Amino acid sequence: MIQESESSWRIGELAEATGLTVRALHHYEALRLVLPTERTSGGHRLYGPEAVKRLYHVLLLRALGLPLEKIRSVVDADTTLLQPALTQHLEFISTRTREQTQLRDRLAAVVSQLHEQQTIDDVFTLIQDIVPLQPEIHRNISILIYRDLQAAYAFLAGVFQLVPGTVTEGPDGNLQHAILHAGHDEFWLHPESEHFNLASPQTLGGSTATTAVLVDNVDEHYRHAAAAGAAIRYKPIDQPYGFREYSATDLEGHLWSFMRPIS
Repeated sequence: MIQESESSWRIGELAEATGLTVRALHHYEALRLVLPTERTSGGHRLYGPEAVKRLYHVLLLRALGLPLEKIRSVVDADTTLLQPALTQHLEFISTRTREQTQLRDRLAAVVSQLHEQQTIDDVFTLIQDIVPLQPEIHRNISILIYRDLQAAYAFLAGVFQLVPGTVTEGPDGNLQHAILHAGHDEFWLHPESEHFNLASPQTLGGSTATTAVLVDNVDEHYRHAAAAGAAIRYKPIDQPYGFREYSATDLEGHLWSFMRPIS
């Protein structure tokens, strides 16, 4: 326990200064995103300069629209993760911007064809013709099976440079679930399960699928992965289907391809 000082903030003071609610700061604490430095003898949370600085960084990233799980992975790691995280978020925003632009153009087309004599049924028919009701696919989540989630998580983040996300630990401290990011797509790591007949390629003795990830620079990604110990299946090559790619297996035999469209 410590005594309050001029450089420490109580939770109510910090909430008022930042415009957050006390409940939001409790939520950040539960996520282990921003933790109190210590508590007073009366049990009150105190936030020192480093905790306040960390909260400031979190708020900056939130203002950019990054989700909390990705923010935690960035602020908990070294600065090398910040650029890929921001680059992937930029790609996500660009995609959403294109979608909103398309919706705006469709709405503009509807408005340009409206006139006072139309009935409400005519208007909805017009909307239906321009904006057909089709189910929207929001994003892809790939679920990969591993014997050792802890080792797989560290390998995929360190060797293949996927952006770390949230992890869930069991009572024994071992990982039960882990998330990594590539752009706005996610990879969920799942343990083997006899009940659902889920097994790692290491258990099966072979892989039944391959995972393809688009990267900015195939050759640079290859050099990093090879230097970090990835088992390279073939080096970067221009494929006849219009992509430059290389292939590697991870530590349990999942086959990965990292690629980029050929200009």
